Amino acid sequence: MADLSKRIERAELAARSADQPLVQWQPLPGPQTMAFESEADVIGFGGAAGGGKSFLGIGLALMQHQRVAIFRRHATEMTAIVDEIAGLLGHRDGLNQVQGIWRLPGRVLEFGSVPNLGDERKYQGRAKDFLFIDEATNLLEQQVRFLAGWVRTTDPGQRTRVLMTFNPPTNAEGRWVINYFAPWLDRKFPAPAQPGELRYAAVVDGKDTWVPDSRPFVLDGAERVYSFDPADYTGPRQALVIRPQSRTFIPSRVTDNPHLVGTAYLATLQALPEPLRSQMLHGSFDAGIEDDAFQVVPTAWVEAAMARWQKRSPKPPMEAVGVDVARGGRDETVLARRHRLPGGALWFDELIALPGASTPDGQSVAAQVIAARRDSAALLLDVVGVGSSPFDFLRDAVRGTVLGVNVAERAGGTDKSGRLVFFNQRSELWWRVRESLDPLSDTGIELPPDQRLLADLCAPRWSMSGTAVRVEGRDEIVKRIGRSPDRASALILCFAPFPAAHVYSQVHDREDEAARQAVLDYDPYAGLIA
Repeated sequence: MADLSKRIERAELAARSADQPLVQWQPLPGPQTMAFESEADVIGFGGAAGGGKSFLGIGLALMQHQRVAIFRRHATEMTAIVDEIAGLLGHRDGLNQVQGIWRLPGRVLEFGSVPNLGDERKYQGRAKDFLFIDEATNLLEQQVRFLAGWVRTTDPGQRTRVLMTFNPPTNAEGRWVINYFAPWLDRKFPAPAQPGELRYAAVVDGKDTWVPDSRPFVLDGAERVYSFDPADYTGPRQALVIRPQSRTFIPSRVTDNPHLVGTAYLATLQALPEPLRSQMLHGSFDAGIEDDAFQVVPTAWVEAAMARWQKRSPKPPMEAVGVDVARGGRDETVLARRHRLPGGALWFDELIALPGASTPDGQSVAAQVIAARRDSAALLLDVVGVGSSPFDFLRDAVRGTVLGVNVAERAGGTDKSGRLVFFNQRSELWWRVRESLDPLSDTGIELPPDQRLLADLCAPRWSMSGTAVRVEGRDEIVKRIGRSPDRASALILCFAPFPAAHVYSQVHDREDEAARQAVLDYDPYAGLIA
């Protein structure tokens, strides 16, 4: 009889609907309540330590959702969340720690981890109406976007939601959240948003595009029609319907959590060294991040070059265009345009980033490059792989300097001290960028304020290979950060040695050995670095 009673009790519990909360948890007044009640499809919450980030996710999971997926980067980091849930429930009934599944009346909680790029694919097709990613800056952007692609439900009464909680990133890999929540976190965003305000983002050609509202629209070539009604559309059937999602970000700090204000935790945060103190205590996204010891270009150097940048009209003479050709998938074809200011400093115009789908062949890439070129600027293309086709088109179509750069070839230069050599041309080009951005070089170089460019430039690491400096290759970077550093790849090509246009034009049609030697001896770095 005892066994029968238990079975009946379990059946009664299982019959509870998901709208019956398992716990009576009350969010803290202020930011936590604002996030708990937010109507956004995607919520960013946090910014500082101790603001109640984990309990917000747990409360939503136990009170408002049916199928829940909770992720952290490493499985060992999940123990504290499981313990907190058990503390609220008062039991661990239904928890299968081996499978990472907790079956509760009316709810299923799944616990996952993605320590390596590609691990997220193990969760493909597993639908959930609530995705909670704790410490999101520890995950790669590609992992987060993939996991969010399976947030859905067949229950018309159940809303879906993504919650990302995080502190300011402490390394370059976590900076993606600044661009993802740009209206709140990017101080250069043209129309800043208030905490909790809803903004709408549509993914167009693999990139976030901020749109005025939630109305779906048609992406049919360059045409976008807002307030789109599928029943009224008479255009091409292959047109893509884009449905924006709402996002918001809500900052929280330890001072918003009365359970911690009177404890030693506040003193612990105050004792942290800068910039960690500003990040964890105040939630400052402007405070410096901790660079890897072997990061090629320190973050502060890039930020300083971007802070110096200003729009210029008329623009100074264009010297070079670096072209990184899309290799398919989510990659972009990127054009970096290098100009020289009257005082001799380099000024880079805003990057031109084209979806790979819009540049499917060499001819289309060449057309975009020709349209962007001014002042007979040199054209520099990475000719490894897909870059060879547009190079052939440009070499035939353009009069002037068109150079193919094979970054895998042997390098012939040294660093400015004359003591270091380089493993290959890629390593040398990256080092030229590093030397130009070094504050001690005082070059005055200006880079456009671009969060993606900042992240790309701060991604590579270097090591010593024998007596040569070796910078990570593209494939190594992609494996580590989950994307290709296309924008930085285009920019570093502008640092490849090339003959000035006026020098090249003097020898283009002449059989003059001395003139050809002058081209070979031309040093574009002369006067740039002392």
